[in-house]
Amino acid sequence: MKISAVIPAAGSGERFGGKKQLKNLDGRPLLYHTLQPFIRSALINEIVVVVPKKDVDQVDRELRSMISAKPVKVVAGGNSRQVSVHNGLAATDESSELICVHDAVRPFVTEGLIEKAVKACSEHDGVIVAQSSTDTIKKVMEDQILETLPRETIWRAQTPQVFSKLALQEALELAEAEDIQGTDEASLLERIGYQVGFVEGSSLNIKITTEEDWVFAEAIYNRLQE
Repeated sequence: MKISAVIPAAGSGERFGGKKQLKNLDGRPLLYHTLQPFIRSALINEIVVVVPKKDVDQVDRELRSMISAKPVKVVAGGNSRQVSVHNGLAATDESSELICVHDAVRPFVTEGLIEKAVKACSEHDGVIVAQSSTDTIKKVMEDQILETLPRETIWRAQTPQVFSKLALQEALELAEAEDIQGTDEASLLERIGYQVGFVEGSSLNIKITTEEDWVFAEAIYNRLQE
């Protein structure tokens, strides 16, 4: 079974103050670190990286100079993550049966997490990696707490998320036709009746969104190098 990884990296980084996926971590772009487990994984046949249109040539040159072990395509993204994932999907090998979508700004994904999600796909239309909530979750409106949600039923979605290629394609096309914006790819499959499972993720598999997250990322990276 052929599996393509799609790495959306077309964000502008407004909350971060710049394109964090291209910021250096220990002398290498964050994107480089994110790609390494996918390059090493024997399950992944190709990688499609989706970046802003004006960065395609630069990122393509940089990745070619750093990576040679596996086919890596660099394509232009769109004005939303959803469009970028759709563009990446369109660039995947026609023979791919599964698509593994992973945030470019989650650099601490592991081969083990990728493998867990892929293997679980044999029983589902798609699988996400998720973490149980350790916080008490409140539903609020303005400054009023409406209710406390049962913590044992709350899981925080991470990536990678792995889907049947045909199911993901259908979900993206229908969302585009109906002008629906999902919070992640799994939500688009869920809304049209596909069954999405999950496997437990890792607290280290953080998403770098703010400058504070970068501080945590540097600390995690340094600890992992010890």
